[in-house]
Amino acid sequence: MNSSFAFDRLRRSPDLEAANLFAWDASDLLLIDEAEKYSALVTAKQLVVIGDNYGALSLALAARYNLPSIRVHQDLYTSELALQRNAQELGLGADFRQLPLGAELLQGAKVIILQLPRSLAELEEIAQQIARYADAEAVLLAAGRLKHMSLAMNQVLAKYFKQVRAGLARQKSRLLTAEQPSLPEQFPAFPQQSYLAELELQLRVHGAVFAGVKLDIGTRYLLTHFSPELPENNITAVDLGCGSGVLAAVLARRQPRWRIIATDRSSAAVESARATAAANELTIEVLRDDAAASLPSASVDLIVLNPPFHAGSAVHSGVAHRLFEAASRLLKPNGQLWTVYNRHLAYRQALSKVIGRTELVAQNAKFVVTKSFRELDA
Repeated sequence: MNSSFAFDRLRRSPDLEAANLFAWDASDLLLIDEAEKYSALVTAKQLVVIGDNYGALSLALAARYNLPSIRVHQDLYTSELALQRNAQELGLGADFRQLPLGAELLQGAKVIILQLPRSLAELEEIAQQIARYADAEAVLLAAGRLKHMSLAMNQVLAKYFKQVRAGLARQKSRLLTAEQPSLPEQFPAFPQQSYLAELELQLRVHGAVFAGVKLDIGTRYLLTHFSPELPENNITAVDLGCGSGVLAAVLARRQPRWRIIATDRSSAAVESARATAAANELTIEVLRDDAAASLPSASVDLIVLNPPFHAGSAVHSGVAHRLFEAASRLLKPNGQLWTVYNRHLAYRQALSKVIGRTELVAQNAKFVVTKSFRELDA
């Protein structure tokens, strides 16, 4: 079956493209093969795909079973765009209904195909939603790369399914099959809640958000040294790659007259940032976007950034450099970019080239904080 689908034509765009980054892997092939056992249930009304990074699962299943539509949940906006672009490139006319994690996605689902997330909290939120909304006889087919899997994943699924079994490894991937979803008497609520006493801030976090209910140590280090010295009025500030929205919330509290925008490509992140703002009664505009592409050029006075150093499961600096380019486009002349990053990444030269004059604000054994000023000739 897999040989008849043109996996080699799939692309990651608009996400990073690189020689060592791929739009599909062996765990996708494993899931597609396993779905064959449940082919009678693989229909538009009964199939749901979750975590399809670039569309390999949705597109191959749509082509194989001639499906007019598929319900799909992808946390990243760039994943949604990649699926749309790959569908167009392959000439597939199916309606890929890209939906949030919840009732509309899962009601009536009998076969759920899942690319396993690395985060146990994200897996738990997904399993919880399946147990709440999917058909009582639904089967979950979940697969991932062995190096990113753990026995704890089986334990999480066992809380929400009566039967969970692991398959044999194949091409460094493994399948987990979970059947008979059932909500336990007690389970954590999402978004999860915590109180950050050092910031006097209520935090609300969905499972897919980095650092969870704790304050990220890089963010803490940035806040310790953050002093932009800007006017109290007519300032637009952006938390670029906002995660749970901690930086945006701190900015909104310190400068209530500023326009604060929190943006991320992750639906879990923007929903977390929105909930964090509401819990603290703060006015923050929250935007799900690809590197703030929908914001006008030269419209921002201040950007705060704690960039990731990975692209999906691969360690890669390309995501950070893409965000630097976005900051360069967004900032007004002499606008400021405050960045915190792991010391070994040595981003200062890149920041100077892309943004302009970049000053070292602070550094310790693990992190560096820099302040960059947008120069027109950068």
